[in-house]
Amino acid sequence: MTTTLMTFVRRNVGPGLTAGALAGILVACGGGNGNGGGSSPSAPEKSGKAGTTQVDVKLVDFKMQLSEKTLKAGAYTFVVKNDGHHDHSMEIEGSGTEQKTRTLAPGESANLTVSLKDGKYQVYCPVDGHKDLGMKTELTVGGSASTGSGTNTTDGNGY
Repeated sequence: MTTTLMTFVRRNVGPGLTAGALAGILVACGGGNGNGGGSSPSAPEKSGKAGTTQVDVKLVDFKMQLSEKTLKAGAYTFVVKNDGHHDHSMEIEGSGTEQKTRTLAPGESANLTVSLKDGKYQVYCPVDGHKDLGMKTELTVGGSASTGSGTNTTDGNGY
């Protein structure tokens, strides 16, 4: 009797448990429908604030990268992250707007929500001459929004 029960478990229950475990893993990982966990280029994300669109800004020594450099007029939340080894900040200036984040220590982040009109804007780091070291870029508002993968400014002098 014991041999018959063991044979039944090995032949019928074991493969069923294995298939169930595998199905559970596939569901947890996204299932293989092409949408599991990866990201694909798309329009800028909506931020947490109603009616605003998110633009990611990466600050490093001594350059900055914006996820979008051509935008439509409207409200934007710039999500600014200091990935450098020095203190940095982000300031946006143009078309009657001049706003900036607080100074960010390495690893810190801040959000800056701004309403932008058509025009050209300078985006730069106002800390200790970093702008002159190449930590600057230009943002264009008007026309159609771009969905590029981000654009680096000049490399600057660096350390």
